[in-house]
Amino acid sequence: MTSAARISYETFTKTAPAAYSALLALGKAVDDAGLEKALTELIKVRASQINDCAFCLQYHLNIARKLGVPAEKLDLVATWQEAGVYTDRELAALKWTEALCKMPLNGSPEDAVYEAVRTQFSETELVFLTVSVATINQWNRIAGALRFAPPIPVRTEAK
Repeated sequence: MTSAARISYETFTKTAPAAYSALLALGKAVDDAGLEKALTELIKVRASQINDCAFCLQYHLNIARKLGVPAEKLDLVATWQEAGVYTDRELAALKWTEALCKMPLNGSPEDAVYEAVRTQFSETELVFLTVSVATINQWNRIAGALRFAPPIPVRTEAK
């Protein structure tokens, strides 16, 4: 399999401006709802890993780094369950993210997963967390199907 872009990100945004705007509006709605931006970027990184989307993974790693998300959290997000570096709230959000990304076609996340996330998030926060996961899943499918080239990584200075 080749990884050559089928359609560029720039071509997508110019060809489908209404779709692009709608996806951006969903992201803005999540931001406006008050969920921590570092948290939503962390779940976007994890979803993009699960969905094998190089473009979205690099894009959201870049944003997370700019926000100052600790390197160990970004480095270990693929093994979040055993990493020992995440807060209870982050763990619940990552568990919900995985449940939604891996949701069966004819089902929904298990009640235990829902109850776990509800201990950390209000009903309103959970709605917007779910919107955030659903939106990154849409972006992953668009960017993955069209094979957008990953953006240039943001480099942070070593200390």
